[in-house]
Amino acid sequence: MRVGTMDLRTRVMLPPHASAIGNIYGTEDEARRNIAYFEQRADAGVAWVGSLSTHLANRFIPGFEPTGVGAATTGFFRLPHFVERVQAFSDAMHQRDTCVTVQMVHQGGMPHGPSATLSAPVINLVPHVMDTDDIAAFVREYAESARLSMAGRADGVELHLNHDDLHEWFLSSYTNHRDDRYGGSLENRCRFSVECLQAIREVVGTSMTVGIRLNIREEMPEGYDVDGGLELAQYFESTGLIDYVHGVVGSPWGNPSYIQPTYFEPGQFAPLAQRFKEGLSLLFVHTGRITSPEVAEDVIASGAADIVGMARAHIADGDLLLKAREGREADIRPCVGGNECISRRYVEGLPFGCAVNPGTSHEVDPVWVNPRPGRRLLVVGGGPAGMELAALTAEAGFRVELRERADELGGQLRSVVKAPRHEGYAAYLDWQVRRLGALGVDVHTGVEVTADDVRSAGADVVAIATGALPRRPPIPGVDAPHVLDSRAVLAGTTQPGRRVLVVAQDDHVPPLSVADFLVEAGHEVTVCYATHQPAPLLGRYIIGGILGRLDAQDVRMVLMEEVVGIEGHTVTTRHVYSQKVRTLGEFDSVVLACGSVPETTLYDELRADVPELHVLGDAYAPRRLVFATRQAYALAEQLVTAPNPT
Repeated sequence: MRVGTMDLRTRVMLPPHASAIGNIYGTEDEARRNIAYFEQRADAGVAWVGSLSTHLANRFIPGFEPTGVGAATTGFFRLPHFVERVQAFSDAMHQRDTCVTVQMVHQGGMPHGPSATLSAPVINLVPHVMDTDDIAAFVREYAESARLSMAGRADGVELHLNHDDLHEWFLSSYTNHRDDRYGGSLENRCRFSVECLQAIREVVGTSMTVGIRLNIREEMPEGYDVDGGLELAQYFESTGLIDYVHGVVGSPWGNPSYIQPTYFEPGQFAPLAQRFKEGLSLLFVHTGRITSPEVAEDVIASGAADIVGMARAHIADGDLLLKAREGREADIRPCVGGNECISRRYVEGLPFGCAVNPGTSHEVDPVWVNPRPGRRLLVVGGGPAGMELAALTAEAGFRVELRERADELGGQLRSVVKAPRHEGYAAYLDWQVRRLGALGVDVHTGVEVTADDVRSAGADVVAIATGALPRRPPIPGVDAPHVLDSRAVLAGTTQPGRRVLVVAQDDHVPPLSVADFLVEAGHEVTVCYATHQPAPLLGRYIIGGILGRLDAQDVRMVLMEEVVGIEGHTVTTRHVYSQKVRTLGEFDSVVLACGSVPETTLYDELRADVPELHVLGDAYAPRRLVFATRQAYALAEQLVTAPNPT
């Protein structure tokens, strides 16, 4: 397929998504890590990498400080090593017959906008209203940025017109209230973007591909709808300045976000994309919850897009296209849509991590070499940490035995998959079980392991991944018969009454997931948080999906109230700041979603007499899936690469 100047060998492109993996414009080590990540995906068959998401140099008065996600001062195009880095990236992709485009980005409101308006109810930074000098300066900056991209040997540039970009604010009558030639009519609202495209074409001519990425619709009801989005796309097509349209759905903050989490069906927005595909003559690209080769094929076969963008699916498995081409779809590691890949780095300030593939971002690192083949490892506990450690070490040549108390592997995740829209987690567990079987790991389930069992096993190394137990907070009345644990509720071993209070003492998704489970089962649900917002560790790319689902089903949220007593059908709460005491009720059941405490009994018994003993996962400190798999990766690396004892 030919797109502008680019000949594509497959219909798969990688949209921007990898800045958290390794910043191509950062240190040399970060750049190497970024390139190595894409080299694996290009080797597997990706035809087009559009992941060079690049901020323009900003313009503001001395001393002004841009703030917010995407805020930039210098930007990237003007960095002294920009051309060199893009050349290195482009050359690496071209060696693999993969094309490269640079996405040109300027977030709206940082500090600029067409009018002194706000684009969302959760972001309240009023922009500086651009005058015609500001507009002209940015047009020149886009032209120079295109020239630098061309010098970097990229194949094309993509003008970012969506997700609160400055251009979207001009295009939308919701945020553009100007009465000059840049506001009002469709032609006027598009004028700034068209001037930038004209300036880009004057620089690159027909030597580069030029496209736009556009919201299919805006998520605020006052914004443009699908018909309005199509009208914009058709207008840009009529200018003759672009070679393709890249259509997406979602906002940077809402429901859905543009990084749609597990609460949305794979390929859910393809019918909206089809409206664009049918209304345009240009090639159309669609990105959004394209989670597998099967979904991608369905989107293309249905006529919803010519090309699909797949980001998180390739984070989960860099060999996705290779496995599909070889007919090994069952071997593809599934993405669970938990958005740790974006939230850890940009919400919590933690290093990049994929929940299901801890090897992602390590493509640049040397392959592990096991200096002591045939070593025996005993893993006690078959939850996510134990399963991942067993698989990684078996792949490196260890003889691995895995023992699990429950009748099936998966640990707490087996309860989690009962929550609505968690099918991806179930698929992940099934994939892990198949992986362990294919590797020949000796798996025993339904086995209660004692310290004597471990001592008599004769393993060279023992890893304790026994997980955690439900935490019951020290609240008067917590032991009443109608006070239930969320795991038991999800597992179906206890049945709450009609009116349920969920006590939330967990900063991530579990309290919201159990509330979702309960309300779908017909219960009347209230969730009580002591924090000032629900799930404070859930990032803006996922929180809207679950909060929107719960509010649509009339789940009530009580915030800043700590439950300090449970009495019959009511509970006593205390405001965490004012200390004012209140009564909530009435409730038939109280469900505790209060986290876990480590199960360390076995580890404590063995510490004194097992030389190579390790603990990981929730048995060390209860956290999330991504923490468990990353700990497994780190321990596996340590075990595999440890030098021979002298």
